[in-house]
Amino acid sequence: MTDLSIVIVTWNAHDVLMDALDSIEREILGRTDEGRIETETLVVDNGSVDGTADSVRSRFPWAELIALPENVGFAAGNNVGLRRAKGRILLLLNSDTVVLPDSLEQCVRYLDAHPDVGVVGPQLLNPDGSKQNCIHNHPSLVTELVPKGLLETLFPARFPSKRYDHPEPIEVEAVLGACLFLRREVYETVGPMPEDYFFFLEETDWCWWIREAGFRIVHVPTSNVIHVFGASTKKKIPAETRIEYHRSLYHFFRKNRGAGQAALVQGIRIFKGILYTLLGWIPGLFSETARDRFRQNRRVLSWHLRGKPEGWGLRKLAKPPAPAPRGEDAGGQKAGGQQASGEEAGEQEDSA
Repeated sequence: MTDLSIVIVTWNAHDVLMDALDSIEREILGRTDEGRIETETLVVDNGSVDGTADSVRSRFPWAELIALPENVGFAAGNNVGLRRAKGRILLLLNSDTVVLPDSLEQCVRYLDAHPDVGVVGPQLLNPDGSKQNCIHNHPSLVTELVPKGLLETLFPARFPSKRYDHPEPIEVEAVLGACLFLRREVYETVGPMPEDYFFFLEETDWCWWIREAGFRIVHVPTSNVIHVFGASTKKKIPAETRIEYHRSLYHFFRKNRGAGQAALVQGIRIFKGILYTLLGWIPGLFSETARDRFRQNRRVLSWHLRGKPEGWGLRKLAKPPAPAPRGEDAGGQKAGGQQASGEEAGEQEDSA
């Protein structure tokens, strides 16, 4: 039986996908030692218009290409691949990642040695080797009311993060979907990734239900994978991305914590939005960065006050754009292609 099925969803990310597949070919398929794992790779192309499908067919014939006619979103795209996967371990891997030596094997070995663990995630790195946030906590009233950095500083065991080194694997609430290993038994028990999110928090919601089913989720810090886009995501997140994050956040609360908490969180977010917008115009007089922040806050607040129209957010941006240059995602967005952290978008609210 295949040890590991690698599912990669991509959307107009031709060059970084080629790098990801190159790394799999070099670090996994190129091994001949006894520690090599048997893998298959499935590339789900979410309607790209940048020549992705043709390049995969010609350069990487060992990868199974599933070319979809349109962008169906991150979760739905992964589910297409998961339904075709034959491995005993399933891996969701971003197209903007680079596999490092022994990184995937370490996670497979950990799952093999710990049958009560359903999901593991490695330590994601920026291209310069610095650590990225790849551990999630489930959104709660506490995380809404208290700044994330303060929680991580005061309660590092309850809110683990990249702030502290973790020499040994640690149990966590959720890991980032950019590189998420899943035991097949878990997939068959819990079901596919929830498609009621278009983008953001779908893997966090999935991890919620995986834990509810009795499986542990573990971060394996000694396994490292480079995540290219994660380094720049927090620096400038467009308003539509933040709108999509809010939409997913409210849905997560309604689904998992009840309508009352969802309404309370929405009220907290609207209050913050009004405060940030009222105060933001003053620094905007002196800084282009502050002016951009002010425009983003005003856009997100307007979305709230207009009743959260469905036409706003990333869904409308999921139609095929012109191909993006190397090192950039299409239109500055990651809808349906690469997985950005929901916490990255949420952190923008705390730092506004």
